[in-house]
Amino acid sequence: MELAKKQAIVCGSTQGIGFSTAKLMAERGATITLVARNEEKLKKALTELASSNGQIHDYLVADFSQPEDLKKVLDVYVKAGNNPHILVNNTGGPKGGPIINADISEFTDTFNQHLVCNHILVQALYKGMQENGYGRIINVISTSVKQPLNGLGVSNTIRGAVANWSKTLANELGQFNITVNNVLPGATNTGRLTEIAKAKESKTGVSVDQFFTDMAELSPMQRIAEPIEVAEAICFLASPRASYINGINIPVDGGRTKSL
Repeated sequence: MELAKKQAIVCGSTQGIGFSTAKLMAERGATITLVARNEEKLKKALTELASSNGQIHDYLVADFSQPEDLKKVLDVYVKAGNNPHILVNNTGGPKGGPIINADISEFTDTFNQHLVCNHILVQALYKGMQENGYGRIINVISTSVKQPLNGLGVSNTIRGAVANWSKTLANELGQFNITVNNVLPGATNTGRLTEIAKAKESKTGVSVDQFFTDMAELSPMQRIAEPIEVAEAICFLASPRASYINGINIPVDGGRTKSL
């Protein structure tokens, strides 16, 4: 129960990596605040969180396409006395496609959903972490910050901005025992990857099954990740064991990324 007496706010936590992270943190004793835009899915996810450590979990309804609304929700949350020790920034990526064809709005919308909303969350919560004497900010980004991925031009661009924002925060907040790190998932068995596969199928005729096979073959381990494997890395960074790890990128991709 290494996260006992810790409060965590986990974004994008009704499915995929975010949901697996919330479940794992709850199993390890943390009290969880789920964040997503669909209240029905949030209610369902809440029922699946462990509470053997006496936790009372809750959720926030927030649409990251509306940063100002997120800010209002967080203001109420913080004024109610919530001071989370852990923040997991996790947001689904934009649609794929060549960067040369991307509309300007795709960049501005994605920038708001990722970097701006991440920043709003940190600004709302870091003072509480400072008061707690314990803070962990983990950003779930992508291996594209090390090696841009073909066909994901907008995502490559904005993920890189988030990575550098994160490194800057790590330099500023470390003195308060607040660490800031990035987890970079490779191909992971989530709804997001299935959406990408279906989009490719409609454009190229490559089946979803073949897409997953091709993605698996890119990894030395010859398979894609399960969400729980990424969640394990996130939970480690959130734990007291990672107290001197700050300002880094951790790929969780089975070795697919070719650079160190």
